[in-house]
Amino acid sequence: MKVFRTLLLGALASFVLLAGCGRSDEDKGAMERAGKAADEALEKAREQTGKALERAGEAMKEAGEKMQRDEKTQP
Repeated sequence: MKVFRTLLLGALASFVLLAGCGRSDEDKGAMERAGKAADEALEKAREQTGKALERAGEAMKEAGEKMQRDEKTQP
């Protein structure tokens, strides 16, 4: 689900950035703001994805350690 959200944010950011192509200099400020917002959204998504992967890795490590402990205690 988080990967889908990241991809969706990336597609949305691409759309916003491409929508500004070919516009006049009058809209440059708005496009710069939109680009900055897209950059911030992508950075936030990247951080959240990284945190989720860290949690998943920790959970897998703990599960592996528990399995090893359980193997040692069973006859």
